Amino acid sequence: MRLEGKVAVITGAGAGFGEAMAKRFAAEGAKVIIADTNMDAAQKCASDIGDAALAVQVDVASLEDNKRMIEAAVNTFGACDIFVLNAGYTHRNQSLLSVDEDTFDRLTDVNMKALFHASKVVIPQMEKQGGGNIIATASTAGLRPRPGLVWYNASKAWVINACKCMAVEVAPLNIRVNSLCPVVSPTAMMDDFIGGDTPEKREAFKSVIPMGRMCDPQDMANAALYLASDEANFITGVALEVDGGRCV
Repeated sequence: MRLEGKVAVITGAGAGFGEAMAKRFAAEGAKVIIADTNMDAAQKCASDIGDAALAVQVDVASLEDNKRMIEAAVNTFGACDIFVLNAGYTHRNQSLLSVDEDTFDRLTDVNMKALFHASKVVIPQMEKQGGGNIIATASTAGLRPRPGLVWYNASKAWVINACKCMAVEVAPLNIRVNSLCPVVSPTAMMDDFIGGDTPEKREAFKSVIPMGRMCDPQDMANAALYLASDEANFITGVALEVDGGRCV
């Protein structure tokens, strides 16, 4: 049990990467807060896990929701040892000039401001506990961007850099901060990523991944588990590529 006695809060945990992480963490002994805007999905995931999970409806772009989420972890399970900022948002694959301002604002709220808000509540709680572990889902798009997703790419590059900066500042508090950089995955946002989900477009995207397949949510769950575990207790400020060689 690699996370025995730990409490994890995972945003965007109602589906995709977040759901896979939540179930993997729980299987390794963690208590898990399933945070998502979609309460039905969050409750379904929590129900699948059982008594070790609690569903909380959260908009990560809201400071008050972030406070309520961490309070739920502390009040229900006694701590917040691991925080995974996994919730994300994208615009559809298109010209950078075509993205409207409302979409851009929501993109930056969910992908960027959410980390700002979370830090305000997560870091003080972890400092009080004597340490902790923060993981953010970034993207290979922040390292090797493709055309058509300019503003999404930029937001994920921001996440990668922010996590590195945070890692340096909070290391003396015994808090580690890392990011995960998956390549495209068959999750809810894939249709927007590739500008329309067709077999031909899937094959085109897979053709630039040396290992010849997309990222499976379980790949991300396994990588997150390693970073969350004590096995990685000297790993901080890393942007771990979960990409089958895409960024080589």
